[in-house]
Amino acid sequence: MKPKYWTCSKFADWLRGTPKPSTGTAEAWNDWKKKAKTKWVRYWLAEEGIDYLQNFIFWPAHRISDIRFYVNNRWVIKSHALTSHLKRGKWYDFDTRLLHTAFDELINFVEVELAWMCVVFSEEERKKYKAPWYRTIFRISLWRSSAAGIAYLKWASELKINEDWANKNDPNYGQPTHQALAAQEILKLYKWWKEERPKRLDPSEASGWSKYCEEHRNTAKACGSDPWDINFITNKVEDEGSRDILNMCHKIEKEQEDEDTAMLIRLVKLRQSLWT
Repeated sequence: MKPKYWTCSKFADWLRGTPKPSTGTAEAWNDWKKKAKTKWVRYWLAEEGIDYLQNFIFWPAHRISDIRFYVNNRWVIKSHALTSHLKRGKWYDFDTRLLHTAFDELINFVEVELAWMCVVFSEEERKKYKAPWYRTIFRISLWRSSAAGIAYLKWASELKINEDWANKNDPNYGQPTHQALAAQEILKLYKWWKEERPKRLDPSEASGWSKYCEEHRNTAKACGSDPWDINFITNKVEDEGSRDILNMCHKIEKEQEDEDTAMLIRLVKLRQSLWT
């Protein structure tokens, strides 16, 4: 990826004879292209010839960048794989791995990729969020900033369809762009996984099942039974409501599992918006 494209320079505009617009609708870009191509020799020199020249001059630098990006993607970012923050060395079933890898990678997407998008074009923003100097030069690091990632999403959430996208008579004029709607949803999912979900009560604690089991393990000990015998706990004192408590525990577990599934589905629906 070139830091600057000569085809987008002022010199290219002069050579082409038709300045390239900075933004515009697909229709506006098509109109510009038709107009620019009427001077086909100048258009080819500005769009193709300059590109060939830039590639030739920067060939050694591009090969070094290829190596740098390969190292970063292969061993630092690991862009070929999904990873999670689950504790290493423990067994987790696939349903758990699927949920955690998806949302932990969403966290990485916001705090690494979008955080970098927040600062990459602004020296002021790099200072504000304390982006390390070597990240700009070498681009081989896993710099992370929750604040920068959230700032980028909040900026994107405010994008509206304006004159660059439609005329003022368009019914969608002034409405949030597709990028804005996606950013709003990404931010909701990010906060749910990062802030809300960790605060959920354990079903055994919330239902009172843990307390019940602890009390009746003491009873089992007094009776000379195995304190970890689940049959003793659930059957010995049925009249005290053990089954109701256990049913409540299962109800809370299902509610939480259903919430996890619903949020995972929402994340999957955002798949085509999760790129930089």
